Amino acid sequence: MTKNTQQRTNNKEHTTNNKIRIILVEPAGPLNVGSVARILKNMGLSRLVVVNPQCDIGGPQARQMAVHGLDVLRSAEVVETLPEALQGCQKAIATTGRTRHPTIPLETPQEVLPWLFEDEQESALIFGREDSGLTNEELNYAQRCLTIPANPDYASLNLAQAVAVCVYELYQLSSHFSPMLPQEERQLATLDELEGYFQQLEGLLLKVGYLYPHTASSRMEKFRRLYKRGELSSEEVAMLRGILRQVSWAVDNG
Repeated sequence: MTKNTQQRTNNKEHTTNNKIRIILVEPAGPLNVGSVARILKNMGLSRLVVVNPQCDIGGPQARQMAVHGLDVLRSAEVVETLPEALQGCQKAIATTGRTRHPTIPLETPQEVLPWLFEDEQESALIFGREDSGLTNEELNYAQRCLTIPANPDYASLNLAQAVAVCVYELYQLSSHFSPMLPQEERQLATLDELEGYFQQLEGLLLKVGYLYPHTASSRMEKFRRLYKRGELSSEEVAMLRGILRQVSWAVDNG
């Protein structure tokens, strides 16, 4: 491989990796946050987003663990909510330590992470709290869910360890995976565009009596899964929202 070819390859990998953000939801341990920053640096990632941190992510303990990933730690974006962290993303994978879930299919890193490299869309990998992980509501913000298989006698991984497993897989993929563009370019809807649609859909279904307030959350969870599997484009979401507006107008004026 020539020097110029190697440089082009490195640039492509750098661009692809910069489209993947690692999101930590309410981390409580500064040592963990610093370790995550170091791991991201090791594996060629740089976008760290921290949701409502429960510790000083810029303090001495975090800096001590970051080592040469200090630039990743310093540039970490801090936001208040998970939807804020996901703004602009078209794809998101949530991680969970649960081996079974009543409604959410769980996949291994090898099964699900290649999905992030099928195109060059903005994407996110979400990690939960050290003690309790992600809530069901937070899991619902992602299209797919990942779990790391481990010894059933002690399957619980430390937050930084879980991040390390996943971003190592991402690094391996970025070194060997050539992003495939669809035959006809489609701009996938961002997660905040989808969330706006879901809120509008829920309001209409409550209005017409299809949903009831006490069961709306569980029923909407199924709708979210259904639509997210379809990987809707921004144009398609806009069309669906237009239909909802027209139906709502007809209900109000019928």
